[in-house]
Amino acid sequence: MKKFFKWLGLSVLGLSALVAALGVNAWYFKPLSIDWLFNRTFLRIVLQDPELLSNLRLLEGFGIKGHQAKLTDISPEHETEMLAFTRSELETLHRYDRASLDEGTKLSYDVLDFFLTDAVEGERWRWHNYPVNQLFGVQNELPTFLLTIHQVNDLRDARDYVSRLNAVSLKFDQLLAGLKIREDKGIVPPRFVLEKVLVEMRAFVGKPAEQNDLYVQFADKLGKVEASDAERGPLLAGAKTAIDESVYPAYARLIAYCEALLPKATGNNGVWALPDGDAYYAYAVRNQTTTRMTPDEVHEIGLKEVARIETEMDAILRAQGLSEGSIGARVQQLAHDPAQLYPNDDAGRAQALKDYQAIIDEIDGGLGGAFNLRPPQGVKVERIPVFKEATSPGAYYNPPAFDGSRPGIFYANLRDMGEVAKFGMRTLVYHEAIPGHHFQIAIAQNLEGVPFFRKVLPFTAYVEGWALYAERLAWELGFQKEPLSNLGRLQAEMFRSVRLVVDSGMHHKRWSREQAIDYMREKTGMGEKEVTAEIERYLVMPAQALAYKTGMISILRLRDRAQAELGPAFDLKAFHDVVLSGGALPLPVLEQQVDAWIASRKAKAS
Repeated sequence: MKKFFKWLGLSVLGLSALVAALGVNAWYFKPLSIDWLFNRTFLRIVLQDPELLSNLRLLEGFGIKGHQAKLTDISPEHETEMLAFTRSELETLHRYDRASLDEGTKLSYDVLDFFLTDAVEGERWRWHNYPVNQLFGVQNELPTFLLTIHQVNDLRDARDYVSRLNAVSLKFDQLLAGLKIREDKGIVPPRFVLEKVLVEMRAFVGKPAEQNDLYVQFADKLGKVEASDAERGPLLAGAKTAIDESVYPAYARLIAYCEALLPKATGNNGVWALPDGDAYYAYAVRNQTTTRMTPDEVHEIGLKEVARIETEMDAILRAQGLSEGSIGARVQQLAHDPAQLYPNDDAGRAQALKDYQAIIDEIDGGLGGAFNLRPPQGVKVERIPVFKEATSPGAYYNPPAFDGSRPGIFYANLRDMGEVAKFGMRTLVYHEAIPGHHFQIAIAQNLEGVPFFRKVLPFTAYVEGWALYAERLAWELGFQKEPLSNLGRLQAEMFRSVRLVVDSGMHHKRWSREQAIDYMREKTGMGEKEVTAEIERYLVMPAQALAYKTGMISILRLRDRAQAELGPAFDLKAFHDVVLSGGALPLPVLEQQVDAWIASRKAKAS
């Protein structure tokens, strides 16, 4: 018996050593299985990003919450480490024999290869961006994260929130270190960026800590936690101290830096004005569209699409008795019709949110003929936080949490109800919620049998291309029967087509900010405030706005190809299955998947 237990102990020890050796191999070297590499790559990226972990909520269900007390390291040193890791993982990936993999694993290989290769190519341009900007800069995204993503469900969550407030000082020091490197390299943002973020930041810190949203909303959430006043008191005091001694001083340092940088920001130019700006923009086009298109090709496609859509919009406008003036001027006439507007007060905003939700509920119940795949998570409408709505776009979407604790959220900008024309509301819902972003992203989150990175990688051309395709699909399915609703759809497509022209115009052809604003107003009929916010968005996010129309054109082209080759055997639901069941894909990889599906259907029919 003793001998048996001796051998059993040795066996367990040997097995433990083997498991440990396999673990070391999987974490530090080329794993025995490529699936281990897929998981390792994702894990090593996401575990370095506490804010992303809080957003995804992958660990909280297991009681793992250590990341919730931390903010993501954005220091130049950490970024250098992550770039080195990316190069290493790409080299390891290329050591596997792709030809020996099954089809599903080949797809995962191709997606990760594309993602890592693009990241390595982008290392040359790591400083060519503006981390502080009026749209999604660190200075406004961090408060948004703390207010909307960090959950306070118990006392530990509350303590972690206070810890994160205390960590703001370090994060802003890391931010400033990167900004100074950019400044030394001649990477200075347009002047309007600094002017707007200074106004925003001064307003954010220009009130006592107890009146700041970071304190007010924390107090509200903490009031709903099961705890005594004796437990809540120190936490509230800690939050106030953290805002006074960490948050506000951090913003003061950033404000002082931006004030000192302002004289060096001499214009409102595209990235052509940066060092090697033309080469950078050519990369940005490839990066955002996942294609090999050149800036000139993008510009020409945009001009052709603008001309086509103008003709369709003109016909609807003439039928409404509007025949004089530019397309934009006539759309503005409709947009200012009192029948198309809500009161610019709290009641009007509440009604708009209610109407948005009703549109979501209507289309959600009427898509049975077009989709097999449906996400289990719901989606709701909320107003963009007031403190950031002045510089935010008209709407955006935030995905559900993986643990089910947060639904998908369609954020609508209600800063000025004069900008919310009713004839455009349906199209906005179809893009941001159903069957647009919410469908695609929530379906991806629930994919089974794929590496986790396939559920979350955000290839913009695919993600935004699908959402723009969803606008057209809703019209094809009969959800925009009224001529003015169809005008709203065409206006939105015109808007995305104009983006091709103005983005490449400002960054490649050296258009001025004012020239781009005038062009967009003339062609779309959007209001001046909204157009200005959009044009300024493109100036700080070069080429991102190209992804929408590029992706839509690709998906429509693939659908047309499938219909032409399959004829009566074409099935719209099956086509959508192919497009949605792989997660977000680079457009060339999506094309390979659709072509393989067409070949498979043809083979079965023969």
